[in-house]
Amino acid sequence: MLNQIIADAIQVLKNGGVILYPTDTIWGIGCDATNTKAIEKIYQIKKRKEKKPLIILVHDTEKIKEYIHDFPEIAHEIINKATQPTTIIYERPINLSPTLMSKNSIGIRVIKNNNINTLLKKFNKAITSTSANISSFQNPKSFSEIDSYIKNNVDYIVPENFMKKNNQNKGSRIIKIINNSQIKIIRK
Repeated sequence: MLNQIIADAIQVLKNGGVILYPTDTIWGIGCDATNTKAIEKIYQIKKRKEKKPLIILVHDTEKIKEYIHDFPEIAHEIINKATQPTTIIYERPINLSPTLMSKNSIGIRVIKNNNINTLLKKFNKAITSTSANISSFQNPKSFSEIDSYIKNNVDYIVPENFMKKNNQNKGSRIIKIINNSQIKIIRK
């Protein structure tokens, strides 16, 4: 069953579709991070201004290197020592849809949850992630709190039981790396 869920989600992503899925933090809406049309669809679903950036999810630190010019050594340390989901904002992204980027930077999170990590590994590309709510509305803490408009406008809904461990029901910690060495905490 798990393999079929992953295969179905990957097929939708490859076809330029949008998925609704449980992440290691909150329920998210995602698509292929290189597909501008799919990203634009997410903005339409969320009724969100395109100037507001999205983050991307990857399965390991090696995959991050495909999406930024320089992978700072300090990022390895932060990711390896993180005890909670942590999104790091990197400078000078590459190989992504320009729609994702804000001020020449991109937020990237390595997913450690087994099932989501497996999905990312098998898709072999970054997936965008944004909260599964209409812009300016509260983040849903459970699947039942997700607005039916969102559910009806995505192309695939990953089943709620896809997560082995419950998500933390809050956004990730956000850290920005500046000049490959300085750290600024954006959100604890």
